[in-house]
Amino acid sequence: MFDSILIANRGEIACRVIETARRMGLRTIAVYSEPDAAARHVAMADEAYLIGPASARESYLNVECIVAAITESGAASVHPGYGFLSENAGFAEAVAEAGAVFIGPPPAAIRAMGSKSAAKALMAEAGVPIVPGYHGEDQDPERLAKEAEAIGYPVLIKAVAGGGGRGMRAVASAEDFAGALDSARREAEGAFGDGRVLLERYVSGPRHIEVQVFADSHGNAVHLFERDCSIQRRHQKVIEEAPAPGMTAERRAAMGEAAVAAARAIGYEGAGTVEFLTDPSGEFWFMEMNTRLQVEHPVTEMITAEDLVEWQLRVAAGEDLPLGQGELEILGHAIEVRLYAEDPARGFMPATGTLAHLRFPEESAHVRVDTGVEEGDEVSVHYDPMIAKLIVWDETRDAALRRLRGALAETQVVGVTTNAAFLAAIAGHPAFAAGEVDTGFIDRHMAELSPEPGAVPDRVLAVAAIHVLLAQGEAAAKAAAGSADPHSPWHDTGGWRLNDEGRQVLGFEAGGETIAVTVHYGRDGGWRLDLPGGTVAARGERQADGDLFAQLDRTRIEATVVEYAGALTVMTEGQSHTLTLFDAIAAAEAMDAPAGSLAAPLPGKILQVLVAEGDAVKPGQALMVLEAMKMEHTIAAPAAGTVTTLRFGAGDQVQEGAELLVIENAG
Repeated sequence: MFDSILIANRGEIACRVIETARRMGLRTIAVYSEPDAAARHVAMADEAYLIGPASARESYLNVECIVAAITESGAASVHPGYGFLSENAGFAEAVAEAGAVFIGPPPAAIRAMGSKSAAKALMAEAGVPIVPGYHGEDQDPERLAKEAEAIGYPVLIKAVAGGGGRGMRAVASAEDFAGALDSARREAEGAFGDGRVLLERYVSGPRHIEVQVFADSHGNAVHLFERDCSIQRRHQKVIEEAPAPGMTAERRAAMGEAAVAAARAIGYEGAGTVEFLTDPSGEFWFMEMNTRLQVEHPVTEMITAEDLVEWQLRVAAGEDLPLGQGELEILGHAIEVRLYAEDPARGFMPATGTLAHLRFPEESAHVRVDTGVEEGDEVSVHYDPMIAKLIVWDETRDAALRRLRGALAETQVVGVTTNAAFLAAIAGHPAFAAGEVDTGFIDRHMAELSPEPGAVPDRVLAVAAIHVLLAQGEAAAKAAAGSADPHSPWHDTGGWRLNDEGRQVLGFEAGGETIAVTVHYGRDGGWRLDLPGGTVAARGERQADGDLFAQLDRTRIEATVVEYAGALTVMTEGQSHTLTLFDAIAAAEAMDAPAGSLAAPLPGKILQVLVAEGDAVKPGQALMVLEAMKMEHTIAAPAAGTVTTLRFGAGDQVQEGAELLVIENAG
């Protein structure tokens, strides 16, 4: 076994590898970009080396800088994590030339699977079933359009060098093909430096099931069963579980054998994942092979009680696989959800900001949290917006689902918009509980999973009011303590009035409306709160950890309230609501804001400007294409009008909130 390891990655996978390597007694070495100088993986490692500025191309994708860190640190091995350079054969060769062991498959195996079209040809030769489609070298748009017609719509455009759903577009008709092809190519070029695509038949109602494989340098190869990754948005996985719901022993064996055959066909070594598409009848086809560890590997670890990173290190050091196929068994059920900084209500738009408050469930044999961030960290535009992975395990799927709902209820994030409520809605959906999953699940149930926000519950308004009242009391007590006359009646916050009942009106804004809560002060230190649904007697107390207990009539509520960026976020009973105290001056200023302007939803680069000044536009018409966080985002007209001003052109960088263009008569 080598004595040291450099992790050529960032985030939760870097932290995960460091944890295993440390347990095995290895010296750990991190690399980091300038904004990651204080990142969690850097703090965890024994040593760390700066490799460049924020841009991934100049840091985590910079082979020369990472090789320099390998040489300077004397690292004996390099773990690439996933993403970035993990499936780059040239990087694997550069690591070997630097005198270190690349913890991954041989470069030839990476190249064999690096091109989706070439990989499918190899799999066909090996007898692995593949989806009908076009995998040729001719990339002329007319040729691709003809091939799409021959396959029959709907078709799927996929980047040849792609992954993670980038460079992938589903096309329903010939009229939409050219635009989808251009968009897929641009995104693939930006993400992988390769704009080539392939075409496949779009399978209706498919499930995405993948098989974890492992092989060593001594000819041994096994599979560690399957994972169901069908719950996806934008072709990117949201929830993964193992074993797959409804999987029969016969089909598991067939898919496992096909996956191992795929690995053997390319002389594979190390951890890999063979991804299959299945239809409702149970027929399956090879999609692609990921020549690396997967984001969702923890669910396999939970049902096998094996550490796959340790397996990787041992295999890379020349050891035999720790177990044979007959020694592996499935233990219970595991589910993983990906907690992202994104807004499901806005088409899963990535979000940026500071993690002002971050709390995860306590880890145990049933709950695991993989994260690369800590409270106070920044979610930036430069890298993937995943905050953490929550993984739960129990003996049955139903029990694991209950664990998942509990873990999500205990997860708290303030400072950035997240998909936490969306994940909780999936976990609580009857169809998901019944195992009725396929890749169209989210689209089919979107209205239920991300409903229009309703009225703020009375209990949330009451907690917010109690928080404000307690804060007023704490501020008054502090002022009194520092005053020359601490007993002055002016420090009293009991709402005393001459010949009148003491009261105060608090205005909270949510969803564009202002809600009044009238506070009546009681002589015993409590309050009566007039809420939209009626009046309640209320009391409250702050806990040492900052949480508060609220007594509302006979109901006792535990809640967390966080003040950040002028807003109050109330988290209670597994739900989160953000309110702002009504500010009449700010409201008056907002009345003067220019109408008809469109702002950048997040920082990025303008790829295309699709209109000119003076153009008349229709509601929903595409106006600009913005590239941000490795994804393309189309800026559309909110209403009919005329473009009067264009603020930016193609190639320009824009900041979040920047006015992109102005449309007159947009209502």
